[in-house]
Amino acid sequence: MCANIIIAYTTLFFKTVAVLYSVMHHLLKEIRTCTVCSAYLPNAPKPILQASPKSTIMIIGQAPGLKVQQTGTPWDDKSGDELRRWLGVSKEQFYNDELFALVPMGFCYPGKGTSGDLPPRKECAPLWHEKLLNEMQHIQLTILIGLYAQQYYLNDGADSVTKNVADFERFLPKYLPLVHPSPRNNIWQKKNPWFEETVVPKLQTIVHGLLR
Repeated sequence: MCANIIIAYTTLFFKTVAVLYSVMHHLLKEIRTCTVCSAYLPNAPKPILQASPKSTIMIIGQAPGLKVQQTGTPWDDKSGDELRRWLGVSKEQFYNDELFALVPMGFCYPGKGTSGDLPPRKECAPLWHEKLLNEMQHIQLTILIGLYAQQYYLNDGADSVTKNVADFERFLPKYLPLVHPSPRNNIWQKKNPWFEETVVPKLQTIVHGLLR
């Protein structure tokens, strides 16, 4: 009798897991073929993200840069190298979708502006983020990189990345705001040494604790 119950529960568990992965697979396929804002993009739409029903940490950035748009791999650039250094994780860990979900505010490269890339398209987050979150029930921490993600998710956040990052502990344990790890922000880091001294060690402690 007990053996039959165990078999029944095990069968149900694996069926449930299979359904979760099937739903996520179809959702990711739908996102990756999205063309909603194609008229506003400099290139053909190529939504770039990484996610799994088992993801533990979600990183919400801005939008892919040109190099990432070309390779199709999120954070596959110098910004990604710096971000992984802040997190204290290897590339193997970072690209394990059961550990990290990589979900930008805008899924495609938006094009060049007068000073850097254009802002992420506004269509993506309202259209897809909630659907993704509904399929990721194991997220323990959401890292918000840059002001666009912070303004979208922090109801009581400031209109300043510096203020949000300096006050990062107020948003824990759900959110942790960060400055963008772009080389363009090296000057910001030099002006704000407290980031490397205080925020990065705390970030690594939290991340390592969640990935054990």
